[in-house]
Amino acid sequence: MSFMFNPYPYDDPNAVNHISFNSELKSSITPDSPASAKKLAAQVKDMLSGSPRCIIGLDGYMSAPMDSFKGLLSLQLALNGIQVDTLSTGTLFLDSDTLYEKFLPYLPEDRETDPVLLYGSRYEEGYESLMQQKEIEKLSARLKEFSEKGKGVLVIYGYGALIDALRPFYNLKLYIDMTQKRTILNIRAGAFSNLGSTRQMTINHILRRSYYIDFEVAAELRGQLIRNNEIDYYLTGDNPDKIKMLPVNTLKALFDTMVSYPLRCRPVYLEGVWGGFYIKRLRNLPEDMKNCAWVFDLIPMEVSIAADIDTMELEFPFYCFVQVIGTKLMGEKSAKKFNGYFPVRFNYDDTYHSSGNMSIQVHPNGDYIKGNNELGRQDESYYMVVTGQEAKTYCGFRQNADVEEFIEKARRAEKYGEGFDHDEYVYSEPSVAGQQFLIPAGTIHASGRNQVILEIGSLTIGSYTYKMYDYMRKDLDGNLRPIHTYHGDKVLRRDFKESWVRENLIQKPRVIREGNGYEETVVGEHELLYFSLRNVRFFEKYEDETTDRFHVLVLVEGEKCLIRSLTDPGRFFEQNYLDMVIIPAGFGPYEVINKGVGKVTIHKTLLKDGFENE
Repeated sequence: MSFMFNPYPYDDPNAVNHISFNSELKSSITPDSPASAKKLAAQVKDMLSGSPRCIIGLDGYMSAPMDSFKGLLSLQLALNGIQVDTLSTGTLFLDSDTLYEKFLPYLPEDRETDPVLLYGSRYEEGYESLMQQKEIEKLSARLKEFSEKGKGVLVIYGYGALIDALRPFYNLKLYIDMTQKRTILNIRAGAFSNLGSTRQMTINHILRRSYYIDFEVAAELRGQLIRNNEIDYYLTGDNPDKIKMLPVNTLKALFDTMVSYPLRCRPVYLEGVWGGFYIKRLRNLPEDMKNCAWVFDLIPMEVSIAADIDTMELEFPFYCFVQVIGTKLMGEKSAKKFNGYFPVRFNYDDTYHSSGNMSIQVHPNGDYIKGNNELGRQDESYYMVVTGQEAKTYCGFRQNADVEEFIEKARRAEKYGEGFDHDEYVYSEPSVAGQQFLIPAGTIHASGRNQVILEIGSLTIGSYTYKMYDYMRKDLDGNLRPIHTYHGDKVLRRDFKESWVRENLIQKPRVIREGNGYEETVVGEHELLYFSLRNVRFFEKYEDETTDRFHVLVLVEGEKCLIRSLTDPGRFFEQNYLDMVIIPAGFGPYEVINKGVGKVTIHKTLLKDGFENE
């Protein structure tokens, strides 16, 4: 898995959850930016009838349109004859050079080990550690003075406006949120350049720092504010002209309603040098997309979740949803075990009718990345969804491969551009639709060309794909794709060879449950992975139940299924081919009904028995 550095600007209109929501609460949601500003101005006017002053705090996620919304709100207040002063939080941050030095341990600059400076460590010290304490105290004194003697309205806006030190002074607290895809697109458009930074950097360096530093501090504060009811209003900022505003209690009630349904996230689509065309055609993606290499259907930190309430559509970052309602979504044991993060990530890799394989790569073990403030090892799995001619999957080394010779040749390829025959060293199996490969950390692997795979992996927040060989291939911008033999060498499992792979990582399905017209098999389960991979096959329907463990269901064979609660049939989702649907941990008994022709296969993922003790 890699960071979402270049998402395609497309909002999939089909990935929407149709929710029945309390009509009174729905009426508390404003439909666009003018209505939101007008409602706030009216509320402030009422507040000023009992007091000569009001202080508003306006914060937001990276690239949120705080400046424009502050201006719109100020205009509405002025229309009501209310005097407005505004102050930006920009002066609070440490200077660029100080921040640069502060982040060097988190964003090291060793091009020998990390040629394009992609990797780093998660920053966990919070917003206020990026600020000058004297400036916070100065602003606090200004707010205290205004709260005692000021007249009219004072708006404090910008990143970190709602930090702990400033929050007690506000009469009204607002937070503008952004989906991750729109944030990345805004950054690429020049709308954001790192907290406190005045340095001009390349787009990849801005994004690297954003992922390890800026996004972390912003997301941490956002979760705290919503969970603890420390904001009055939550605003959706993706479209600056159509900012919807929800009272925080309405937001939480909506999330509470959503988590009582089966849910699908809104995918993010990315082009890539090895990208194929199966998903592009299946989902009618835009004609001008070069291809579709990755489909982030359920990468928890990257995707969004959209809810359609009658005629109103609302979209939220999925990670915000998890931060607020995670225990009900994932289950108590899962939320505790994985520190509130959704513990499994899902995406499609599409090389169907493409020009080549994915890179030969490896992922690190827990010991190697825990020093980067990660929660554990990076394990993966590949499920073959669609396979074409000569499709194959790489997994482990050939039985008699000289691994040190492979590494030396990989290094020479990286340094001198000398190609070599990777098939002499890396074991591959012809791919067959329905086949499951397990890829625990340290396994050399790759998806070959001409197939679509469902990739399922463990929780990793950063980017830890170490490419060992990439055929001297250039990316879509014409640059040689970076290789990471330094890190790959250190995490590579030399002992994961053909015989061990065939015995452990490519398993024969075993039946664990049968019923009236259905059969459930385990297609992949191993002590090195904390999730279990299953197939459920049936003609008409089957029944299941979540018991404090979420299920993720993917329709890998069949046209359409109806997934609905057995206790409340109004809670349902109509699932199309290759849709990924989360069945929340608290959903209880449910049924999956075949709405198409022929036999259906559902790929089912859940956390293993005893996962919390691993």
